[in-house]
Amino acid sequence: MARYDFASDNTAPAAPEAIDALIKANSGFTPGYGADAISRRAADLIRETLDADAEVRFVASGTAANSIALATLVQPFEAVLAHEHAHIATDETGAPTFFGHGLGITRLPGASGRIDPDSLTAPLAARDQAHWQSPAALSITNATEYGAVYAAAHIQALTAPVKAKGYGVHLDGARLANAAASGFDLKAIKTLGVDILVFGGTKAGMTPTEAIVLFDKALARRFDARLKQSGQLPSKGRFYAAPFIGMLEDGAILRHAAHANAMAQRLAAAQPFKVTHPVEANAVFVDMDDERLARLHATGWFVYRFIDGSVRLMCSWATTPEAVNELAAVLRSLA
Repeated sequence: MARYDFASDNTAPAAPEAIDALIKANSGFTPGYGADAISRRAADLIRETLDADAEVRFVASGTAANSIALATLVQPFEAVLAHEHAHIATDETGAPTFFGHGLGITRLPGASGRIDPDSLTAPLAARDQAHWQSPAALSITNATEYGAVYAAAHIQALTAPVKAKGYGVHLDGARLANAAASGFDLKAIKTLGVDILVFGGTKAGMTPTEAIVLFDKALARRFDARLKQSGQLPSKGRFYAAPFIGMLEDGAILRHAAHANAMAQRLAAAQPFKVTHPVEANAVFVDMDDERLARLHATGWFVYRFIDGSVRLMCSWATTPEAVNELAAVLRSLA
């Protein structure tokens, strides 16, 4: 039987705190479509965590959350500036363009998934004209697709010229908890010019749920109608919100993220292959040829070759030291 422990943090089970919160929410009758007390409590906890007066909504997936967020910021004839390997650019099957009725994505370079600030200069300076999609928003991912973590100052360097143009900013926080466990201050987000944040739940150890956080509350006008049209206004909204209560009330989300990050550090140190990106969150990327990857798969461990050609080893809240030791031993035998 294949082992998927390190294939993705999506392959892990849900954390007990998330499940317990779901069980508690499964009692009695409540209003629907997010108008219930459980959804309000979860939204309050997110506001408290971010120290921000923001509107909060809950949806089923990161793809939906990102796509709806970008469609809120960008007109169909405009574009989003994003890293060339960002999830919205490579792994969402055109969903941002679909939800945004044709919006474009302008891909920018940068090491380990972090946008190079200098790469903003040309697209921001280009004059508007009718034959291309001028930028209207910036999308940043923290932690990045390669497990690197932006410092607040780096994000500020990216958002400042974008906000100076009057454009919007979206922060994809699918692994925001891992970034926070690595030292990124969640309460700094409100000062960085972010208009819409996707606060990831699924990869953090919850059942499928993501929170859309509208720092710019003016964007909340008719936002629920946008969610409904997109199939993302669930009638039993409490079951999307409840896991955030279980994970945020006593800090479980950060404890679990810190554990995942620590397991990545342990794995990076114990395995013999060249590490190709900084291990700052819960991912380890290594340089491995096809023959050794095939041999690894043959032993029962399944992992992916990633966009840049490296092999990704992803840890989660549920990764155990014993599993790290097992995989590291196999990797040493392959090397």
